[in-house]
Amino acid sequence: MPKISVEIPGELLNDLDRHVGDDGKFVNRSDAIRASIRKNLDILDEIDDRHGRLEDDETEVAEDE
Repeated sequence: MPKISVEIPGELLNDLDRHVGDDGKFVNRSDAIRASIRKNLDILDEIDDRHGRLEDDETEVAEDE
């Protein structure tokens, strides 16, 4: 799995940390960030689908691979 580096404001990181750990929903920060990215991409796909853009984007991605 590729690793990336990201700068995150302290306020956002503190909020994220409230959801990580033994009492949180996520095991670690990476797990929380991956879940957040997936959810955000799902939301964007729903928006694109409503505007009729989803099929065109999926075709372009398949052609690039």
